[in-house]
Amino acid sequence: MRLVCGAQYARGMSRRDREKAVQETGPEAWGAYLRERIYATFTGLAIVLVVGSADHAEADHAFLALVLGVVGIVVAGFVSDIVSHLLAHGKLPSTAEYTTFLRISAGGLSTVLTPGILMLLAWLDVIDLETAVTAASIVYIVTLVVIARLAVRKSDLSRSMRLVVLAMLVGLGIVVIALQTLAKSV
Repeated sequence: MRLVCGAQYARGMSRRDREKAVQETGPEAWGAYLRERIYATFTGLAIVLVVGSADHAEADHAFLALVLGVVGIVVAGFVSDIVSHLLAHGKLPSTAEYTTFLRISAGGLSTVLTPGILMLLAWLDVIDLETAVTAASIVYIVTLVVIARLAVRKSDLSRSMRLVVLAMLVGLGIVVIALQTLAKSV
């Protein structure tokens, strides 16, 4: 099973190419790829928000917390895929399935690229940490909105229901962000 990674999508896949990729990989693999990106994005956003709210935040700590936190959630997702497969099928995944799981996980790693560069620039004193945190938060929020928009657009719902679902997803996203921020700042 071949999975199209986010880099190809980001490079401007046409709608027809995206639909072909979903057909080739199956909607389950495509959905798993997007799910991994959502988990990693929420994790990165929560870390950035907590670091940004700290009284004496340091750029080196912000960079390391972000990178290690996102890598941690991606590895956890990979392990989860293996354990789920083992429980569902009673055997370890095949080489092709391992490859698919790795490609899905790699999509989650891509979410730390731009925010990580911003935190690194703050660590190198190219930009201040507050600017890096603000820009990284915007990147993460835009990522979540794009994923939600993609999911709603691909649905068979009416236009009015798409708006309702999109508003609901945004509202739930705000709840998740608030809970993660609260949990990590307590």
